Amino acid sequence: MSTGAAILIAGITLIVLLLGGLYIHSMLLAVGIVGIIALGKSALLSGLLSYTTFTTVATYSMTTIPLYVLCAQLILEAGVVEDLFNILYNISKGRKGVLGTFCCILGAFLGAVCGSGTATSAALGQAAYPQLVKRGYSSDLAAATSASAGSLAGIIPPSVTIIVYGITTETPIGRMFVASLIPGILTTLVFIGCNLFFLNREGKNKPVETFKPVHVDRKNAIVSITVACIIAITIFGGIYSGFMTATEAGAVSATVAFICALCLKKVTKDFLIRSAKSTVNITAMVMLIMIGAKIFGKFMSLSKVSDAFVELLQPLMSQPKIILCICILVYFILFMLMEGTAVIVMTTPVLLPVMQQMNVDLLWFGIIVCFCCVIGQLTPVGVCVYSVCGTAGIPVEGPFKKSMIFALVATVIVGGLMVLFPQVVTYLPSMML
Repeated sequence: MSTGAAILIAGITLIVLLLGGLYIHSMLLAVGIVGIIALGKSALLSGLLSYTTFTTVATYSMTTIPLYVLCAQLILEAGVVEDLFNILYNISKGRKGVLGTFCCILGAFLGAVCGSGTATSAALGQAAYPQLVKRGYSSDLAAATSASAGSLAGIIPPSVTIIVYGITTETPIGRMFVASLIPGILTTLVFIGCNLFFLNREGKNKPVETFKPVHVDRKNAIVSITVACIIAITIFGGIYSGFMTATEAGAVSATVAFICALCLKKVTKDFLIRSAKSTVNITAMVMLIMIGAKIFGKFMSLSKVSDAFVELLQPLMSQPKIILCICILVYFILFMLMEGTAVIVMTTPVLLPVMQQMNVDLLWFGIIVCFCCVIGQLTPVGVCVYSVCGTAGIPVEGPFKKSMIFALVATVIVGGLMVLFPQVVTYLPSMML
């Protein structure tokens, strides 16, 4: 069968499985297998489905993912998230602007230790959304603020999206963590500004209840704040100084989170089971996506789609900015529709040769891609908004209208700065030991 016919069959299979609602890892695996068979290379499948699937996930780099996920699950199950928000709520004395700012900062912190935008948004939907509404926020703005804060997990290290990009492109994960710091902080500040702008426009149309401090046990407060500081220092200080690798920082952070749970007396049989189960579920999901993408990538390689794509873009190679804009637009659309890690592993085999031929810094491009993940999660069908609204039990239409503005402003300011001044991304990694 001709290559064109094989690609057509694989494309039809992809569309059918997408419409059928199949899980992304199963879809990538099925399309890859169908495509390879259509190319007449079925003899390769035995090796691919045995040796290649094992070597894809049995690598040192992949251990980074379960370590950070375990750290996040231990913190969530120990109630540290709720304690931190209540502490910030009491410190702000219920002031709407301060509380919204703290929500964004808390989202950035949770993203740093959780790595999942969906999980962070769900946590904020439970902890932050009710308090914001109670202190005078409209339901739409409270949900949009919580979703925006949750989406920061896509660019605040140790983001799972960053880890997967680093693994698939063989870019040092520690350097990517450090490179994402400035863009992550800038995006957080932009979201805070958008929150304050909308809050000012809404005025005082909604009655505000009298501030009532939330009781937080002093020991719990001390432990929660301490563990937050230690984990932040471990991840950022340890990696930036060169004292720890990204994997080692993840192991230390998970250990600190477990000690925190012990200090809070939350460690029980059910606690351990829930934490372990969530960690295994998330890690298995990522690994299955990686395996499916490996088979899919092999089909792309055999069919020479990457070479054809490079040849198609050849007339534009003298205008790399145009190609970058096209790639960013493609990523933005895909992140609206699919889970972040799936987008990374599915598109890398096609776009990586293009970036290499244009001599694009893969570290800089990776942070741009992760930023697109943040923005895509806030636009229509964005998973972070759905996560908050599903947790809060409210319609998604209103929050989407405001989250779109958050995304647009961040794109213009942060995205523009990263494109015009690449040093925003590359400066800190260049200073690493």
